[in-house]
Amino acid sequence: MPETPDASPAPRPAPRGSASPVIYEALKQDILNLTLAPGDPLDETGLSDRFGTSRTPVREALVRLVAEGLASTLPNRNTIVSVLDFSSLPPYLDALTLMYRLSCRLAAQRRTEADLDAIMAAQAKFLAAVDRQDALAMLHTNRDFHLAIAAAGQNPYYAEFFARLLNEGMRLLRLYYKRFDDRLPAQYSDEHEGLIEAIAAQNADLAEILGGDHAMQIVVQLQTLLVPSAGLVLDLRASP
Repeated sequence: MPETPDASPAPRPAPRGSASPVIYEALKQDILNLTLAPGDPLDETGLSDRFGTSRTPVREALVRLVAEGLASTLPNRNTIVSVLDFSSLPPYLDALTLMYRLSCRLAAQRRTEADLDAIMAAQAKFLAAVDRQDALAMLHTNRDFHLAIAAAGQNPYYAEFFARLLNEGMRLLRLYYKRFDDRLPAQYSDEHEGLIEAIAAQNADLAEILGGDHAMQIVVQLQTLLVPSAGLVLDLRASP
């Protein structure tokens, strides 16, 4: 596995009122890139020194990270990088696999031309990140691609749940990219193209199958101890 990169350099002090977003983005990058490891402390005083600000914008940034599940507040009120709980991976991956299938099925059934344009635009950005071997950009553009598909399904509740799952799994996907030294195999990008074609053709059955296959190859690559099954066998087709 490649060496862990150094922490992102502290940006120059931001204009008054804008420090919190700058701190949030820098810390999020360090967490997703695993520069800040699971369980590492996020000390407000130390971070204030690093970013050259008061503790208030640091605290605001930490609140956002906690809300996204990337940080956790302990009973003693200290904040740490959220621990990866591998005991919860089987049900998480089962839910993720199911949402890949469901989002692709609904997108094929309900998408508009504008939805297709958004999906293809997101794919173009993902391919550009892959070409640059920019792992963090790959994480974000991959998420945006799948959220564009979810949006095409026209169900905001499903889309919101899928966004939560994708956000929670970004560090797992970072580990997945590290397995390839951030040189993503062409298969991964090709699978995206297959999803687009099935959705464009409004072939719901094929889109669901390809969505499930796409999720499962990630599960296999992560070498989980328990491969989820319930999300694979549940029939999503409407009853006759």
